[in-house]
This record gives sequence, C-alpha cells and structure tokens, in this order.
Amino acid sequence: MKFKEFAAGVLTGAAAGLVVKEAVDRANSSVPAEQVLKTVKDAFKKEGPIDGSWIVMKTEPFTNNVISMNVYRGGVSRIKNGILEQYEFAADAKTGTVVELVKN
Repeated sequence: MKFKEFAAGVLTGAAAGLVVKEAVDRANSSVPAEQVLKTVKDAFKKEGPIDGSWIVMKTEPFTNNVISMNVYRGGVSRIKNGILEQYEFAADAKTGTVVELVKN
C-alpha cells in the first residue's frame, strides 16, 4: 500500500467521523435554559408585568402518560388584582415547548 492511499483513507475516515459527530450533536442538542425562561417570561408579559421568575439549569426526566422527555423546571410569579399568582412550568429541553403549566 502506498502512503498516499493510506493517508487518503485516514483523511476520509476522519472526515466521515466529523460528519457523524455533528449529526449526533445536532440530534442531542438542547435549547439553553435561559432561552426557555425568556420565552416563558415574554408570554406572561403579554398579559401584564411579572414580579419574579426562576429556572433549574439541569434537565430532569418527565413523563406525561405515554410521552417521556427531559425538561427544564421553572416558575413565574406576578401580582394580578392585588393577589400574588405563582405558576410552575415544565418545558421540553430539546424544543423549549412548555409541556406543563400549573398555577399554585
């Protein structure tokens, strides 16, 4: 085997490995927690000002009947008509979509 053929094989293998790695990284990527919180806050702000918000930066497993996914947990509070309202949410870590919203 010639060195050029060997080098071409190594470079081809390395290029294929990088392409596969990029595809896997994109499939496993998550929306940043800060972006999810900003989206939720913006939705609440359409109805009025908010007083506070929080989000857990680490994802956790979530199951709702037959659907299983990793989610971020967070919350938003606001005062409406002089009464404190608190909401907790779960948002899909891959898409940022809110999958659960509970008023406490």
